[in-house]
Amino acid sequence: MNNRLYGNLIFELSKEGRQGCSLPKNRFGHHELPASMQRKEPAALPECDEPTVVRHYTNLSANNFGVDNGFYPLGSCTMKYNPKINEEMAALPQFQNLHPLQPADTTRGAQAVCTLLKRSLCALTGLAEFTLKPYAGAHGELTGLMVIRKYHEQRGDMQRTKVIVPDSAHGTNPASAAVCGLDIIEVKSYYDGTVNVDDLEQILEEHGQEVAAMMMTNPNTLGLFEPNIPDIARMVHEAGGLMYYDGANLNPMLGACRPGDMGFDVMHINLHKTFSTPHGGGGPGSGPVGVRKGLEDCLPEHVSPFNGNFAVEMRAYAYILTLGREQMKLVGPLATLNANYIKERLKDVYELPIAGLCKHEFVFDGLKDKSTGVTTMDVAKRLLDYGYHAPTIYFPLLFHESLMIEPTENESKETLDGFIDVMRRIALEAKENPDLVKTAPHNTPIGRVDDVEAAKHPVVKY
Repeated sequence: MNNRLYGNLIFELSKEGRQGCSLPKNRFGHHELPASMQRKEPAALPECDEPTVVRHYTNLSANNFGVDNGFYPLGSCTMKYNPKINEEMAALPQFQNLHPLQPADTTRGAQAVCTLLKRSLCALTGLAEFTLKPYAGAHGELTGLMVIRKYHEQRGDMQRTKVIVPDSAHGTNPASAAVCGLDIIEVKSYYDGTVNVDDLEQILEEHGQEVAAMMMTNPNTLGLFEPNIPDIARMVHEAGGLMYYDGANLNPMLGACRPGDMGFDVMHINLHKTFSTPHGGGGPGSGPVGVRKGLEDCLPEHVSPFNGNFAVEMRAYAYILTLGREQMKLVGPLATLNANYIKERLKDVYELPIAGLCKHEFVFDGLKDKSTGVTTMDVAKRLLDYGYHAPTIYFPLLFHESLMIEPTENESKETLDGFIDVMRRIALEAKENPDLVKTAPHNTPIGRVDDVEAAKHPVVKY
């Protein structure tokens, strides 16, 4: 390993007195800063020449992994390719140089984009109106639940303070409900993660008058479509509650069916997932919230003073226009095809706990041969040696060695075959040389780290 490339921090490359710039002489005279604004001691800045700085950060950037340089089979959080036309549109000076506080009559073009995007989202989801204000998916969830609370309060139904959440739900669902001041009732799932309708019926019999809403992801966390969704929606509506759609898994529904047609009243969309805009590392995101007809006046006016992350919305609208009506209809079916292709090609060497047709993603329960002692974590680490980002692991919690894979619709058969070949090779390595897999990765700048120690005691500064 070349420590000059990977092993040093910029501070460790610093040499006292070394400069990387030449500033012009001061033409403005000396002005003393107030004592309250002065540092107690000089800033601890590295002193490096320009080539050292450029090489250091260029080499660091080469270690970044993203959809532009490799396959990203992440499950649960759609990471699809972001077409470069999206970047070009978002970078147009007329959009990029807008200021949120400039006069509204000078931003008519941006306002038109927002309006057209909302109309497109309504058509794609079967809902009546959207707000673009929420900044991310979790923010959208909270906003949607606040909309639901407002709906019940307007009707004087103040006792509806409980939200039903499946035990297989994304963790943000109960968290958002709690932040909104609502109590969570957990509904059990069948073995495949779909909602246990009998358990739901009992919950509604006991708590029906207190239920504000039920939150669902469809397809669910295991990538399976909820077959009982018409009955579930009917039961919740008859009890006086609303149906909330977590849009995290909307991708396979595009062109196939719409949440509004399934009986959902409120939903959020992760624009940064379903509509290809770049994300990861905490942002940027966008979580528009949509409602059915009759709930429009419950949408927020001031979740934020502006229309969310406009550049993300610009990219999403460019993506929608690029695909158009006919091509958009292929997104869900192709995502489903790709996921099922990988699943069928690997199920003889990886444990498939739930057989049958999946949608955009599926879950293996580790290697089929458990005698090797090779875990899902080991498989994920070994994938890094072959140049692939690891899928989501150990989620959902329904299985001990969960390995969740989501290829998205825009990956070619050749890319999928390459990934399949590597997954099969790792399964063979687990049998023939398990220590090779257990000690992976071997070809990365940093070897296997202590994940528990890193989570409990992160070192985030020099």
